[in-house]
Amino acid sequence: MLSLWLDAEAAITRGQAYTIGSMAYTRVNAAYIRSQVGYWRREVERLSRGRRGARVVRVIPRDL
Repeated sequence: MLSLWLDAEAAITRGQAYTIGSMAYTRVNAAYIRSQVGYWRREVERLSRGRRGARVVRVIPRDL
């Protein structure tokens, strides 16, 4: 997906329209395209880092 949005950004900077699925994007949509590029870059980075989620701790309740 990131490559699609980067292609869209490149096309609109040249003054062309770009289509992803059924949506056509032009210079009017430049801010939206930039936000999508940022989102997908963060997703790629997050997934590339591997799992760094919350640590799970097991607790056994005891009645003292």
